[in-house]
Amino acid sequence: MSKRIAILATNGFEESELKSPKEYLEQQGWTADIVSPEQGTIRSWAEKDWGPDYTVNTTLDQANPSDYDALVLPGGVINPDKLRTDERALEFVKAFFTDGKPVAAICHGPQTLISAGVVDGRAMTSYPSIKQDLINAGAQWLDREVVTDNGLVTSRSPKDLPAFNKKMVEEINEGKHQPEVQ
Repeated sequence: MSKRIAILATNGFEESELKSPKEYLEQQGWTADIVSPEQGTIRSWAEKDWGPDYTVNTTLDQANPSDYDALVLPGGVINPDKLRTDERALEFVKAFFTDGKPVAAICHGPQTLISAGVVDGRAMTSYPSIKQDLINAGAQWLDREVVTDNGLVTSRSPKDLPAFNKKMVEEINEGKHQPEVQ
């Protein structure tokens, strides 16, 4: 069954954390659209310096969460810091939780989830430097390569990508989960 996944990112995303999930989703025969506040292209961060540009498929202003089966949030330090202050991005993220659609966030990606107000009471993991931020926002932080909680998949860093990708696809195949109570 064909699925369409949104990958929400802007300039400064960690390249491996967008490239690897995108390729893995496409290997399933699914469409993985890069959704961004920016139009045209966005620049990756490749470990220690700027990396290649990636083409944006649709802007955040044009994207409709109802057109997508799931959401992926790559990390990087710059990317989530920009997204978590963009009200359009936060509303886009919240819509996936409201509808019970799977969401996958890796490394610093959960910072956007904190600002969207969707982590309270959730079991999660992340890059260690944002552990306390997640705990302060009400999450139960676990030091594991992948943590799943009612359709939310989180991982710590690029080294966890194989487990992250596998669990992300499993949750997407399961479809909608129990929607968040508003």
